Amino acid sequence: MTIDETPKGSAHEIERYSGLFARRSQGMRSSAMRDMMAITARPEVISLATGLPDTTTFPAEDFAALMTRVAVDSTATALQYGPTEGQDDVRRAIVQVMAAEGMAVEEEDLIVTTGGQQVIDLVCRTFVDPGDVVVAEGPTYPGAVPCFSSFQADVVQVEMDDDGMSIDVLAETLERLRAENRRPKFIYTIPSFQNPAGVTMSLERRRALVRIAHEQELVILEDNPYGLLRYEGDPLPTLRSLDGGRYVVYLGTFSKILSAGLRLGWAAAPRPILEKLNLGKQAADLCSSALTQHFVAAYFDQRDWRAYLDKLRALYRRRRDVMLEALEEHLPAEATWTRPRGGLFIWAKLPDYIDTTDLLARALRENVAFVPGRAAYLDGRGGSEMRLNFSGVSDDDIREGVRRIGKVVSEQVALYGTLTGLKPAARPAPEAQVLPLRRREAS
Repeated sequence: MTIDETPKGSAHEIERYSGLFARRSQGMRSSAMRDMMAITARPEVISLATGLPDTTTFPAEDFAALMTRVAVDSTATALQYGPTEGQDDVRRAIVQVMAAEGMAVEEEDLIVTTGGQQVIDLVCRTFVDPGDVVVAEGPTYPGAVPCFSSFQADVVQVEMDDDGMSIDVLAETLERLRAENRRPKFIYTIPSFQNPAGVTMSLERRRALVRIAHEQELVILEDNPYGLLRYEGDPLPTLRSLDGGRYVVYLGTFSKILSAGLRLGWAAAPRPILEKLNLGKQAADLCSSALTQHFVAAYFDQRDWRAYLDKLRALYRRRRDVMLEALEEHLPAEATWTRPRGGLFIWAKLPDYIDTTDLLARALRENVAFVPGRAAYLDGRGGSEMRLNFSGVSDDDIREGVRRIGKVVSEQVALYGTLTGLKPAARPAPEAQVLPLRRREAS
């Protein structure tokens, strides 16, 4: 057999490379959302899995006009390398966006990144050595899980309730780690409309978290892609605004307020940290796309980004309500779920005897997808939980998708009842049905 005839993917071929891989590659994990992209791209599949914004809302004529302007005015620079920290006019646009959430920031405190995901990568690259502790919420953003794993972080997850991360449990966790002489490199949190749980950290807990960071000199990575997507209630201050820029690394993105395909995000950080992030980005990709940065600059110069955001908020608010109604209609009485005041996700909990990883396989046969709960944990928890997205699909698809999920769940509930002789629970009143995560404390 010649070299060209060696069977691809054979055990021998795999073994040939295994000795060359870095040790950290053994801990790499795939992203649950990325794994499903090929499946959910099929037109017959209703995807309630990926956190897609609805880009059909962006007028095609606006896109054409803005790209034409970039081509006419800036072809040479748009097709060229740019500064690692990002173009000045884009950073000025970011200053506007952050000001809309009550944050005053200097352009020099910002770095433009290739999506918000790169900020997580750069922070891990900057702070984490193998075995270092990172504290995160439980559940946490499924896209952060493979990033933490690739840098071999020891992720300690702190449980949440309807007011966000439990500060009492966090304090107990930090005390235990201190007794073990293990200092966390940073605390990762999504305080507003958390992905995947949909809950929001209360003002009291935000203040308490920042106070802990100051007292113990801990860095906080505040991931805030959804803060401007509020559908009800009063805005809350970001951790960065409460912190004053001392210990909080702030992560923002244009993905949810403009377009995910632009792949542009940013970080605002204390200068010493920002310098390290800049060096890490130079090593990773030199700079983010100059072309898409020119597009963003043209958009903020020529269009009303706030008006477009208002349009998105109205659309997503309606879709959230449609999904909540569908869950009430189609999920069994044993199920509970969060009622987010903003963002893109609802977190549902099914009876303990249902494994959502197995359920997904059954759901895919019904051409509907969701994210199983275990994708949001690093310790095997979340087996009966799932994340549902309502932003990227139509009202009718939301209703039909939830109906299909309800069908496979009901089949599992009926099978369990047959095996155990237990009757399904009666459905409680609607106000008792929509149950957020368990509350542990008043603060």
